[in-house]
Amino acid sequence: MGSIKLRNGRRRAEADAALDFMGVLWAVDHALRSTSKGMNTRLGVTGPQRLVLRIVGKRPGISAGELAEALHVHPSTLTGVLERLARRKLILRGADPGDARRTVLNLTPRGRDYDRVRAGTVEAAVLRMLGSQQRQRVAVAREILDALVRELHRA
Repeated sequence: MGSIKLRNGRRRAEADAALDFMGVLWAVDHALRSTSKGMNTRLGVTGPQRLVLRIVGKRPGISAGELAEALHVHPSTLTGVLERLARRKLILRGADPGDARRTVLNLTPRGRDYDRVRAGTVEAAVLRMLGSQQRQRVAVAREILDALVRELHRA
């Protein structure tokens, strides 16, 4: 594994900026996990579970693979989330009418109760933040985060 040389002031400043940016990312990660834990206590679902419910609600009949793609995760990452939601009767897994080998997801009536914006959720916080920002700033932030994801996958 290569190392980054920090001999001149510019490299040291870049390293400091990287550490500062990483600190903000860790703060976001911590806030997401903390809010998710609170959601589980108050609403009965975690942030990731609620995100799955919201996406399935917006795209009835979505396959697990399509859902994984929408969430930018490997399908196996969703297995546990989908099992818990199915066990709690919030989603239904069924065979695709056009291809019985393919499983599709739909919300149950109980699952539809979660398919709306609610106070105290990650989504509500994100909506408030987005509403307070200029579209161009949000687009730039999105581009930066997408670039970081690509770099992390290359690491």
